[in-house]
Amino acid sequence: MAQEIEHKFLVLDDSYKREAYHSYHIRQGYLTSGGGRSVRIRTRDGEAFITVKGPSMDGGLSRYEFEQPVPLDDARYMLDHLCEPGIIDKTRWLVRCGEHTWEVDEFHGDNEGLVVAEVELRAADEHFDLPPFIGRRVTGERRYYNSQLRRQPFKSW
Repeated sequence: MAQEIEHKFLVLDDSYKREAYHSYHIRQGYLTSGGGRSVRIRTRDGEAFITVKGPSMDGGLSRYEFEQPVPLDDARYMLDHLCEPGIIDKTRWLVRCGEHTWEVDEFHGDNEGLVVAEVELRAADEHFDLPPFIGRRVTGERRYYNSQLRRQPFKSW
């Protein structure tokens, strides 16, 4: 089973941009979301994926996740015509720190001004280093989930 284990944090400043080794644009929408489960469509760098996520466990630290590639034209159609209202638009920055790669998401559109960072782990008790731009831990806080940000965007907080 594919299990995602990650910690999520707010970001203090834009120093992650200088430390990033790569960035790319993401558009994602939800075919369905609710009850902690979701089916997501995402495009990035000319590729597209469908992802099924189960409910969060361990206080939001882990959940089951299954991802498969889909044709880009199909994904664009689903984003434009089949997804629930509220498309997530963001730039993802990749930053190495210690043994891990941090994913820093800079949101656009209705979520402009929100920047969060995640680190994915192999085990819940795995040690990880914090980059200097990391702020408050928000792991398990539902309002920071992308599926929630499409319903209650950052601009409405």
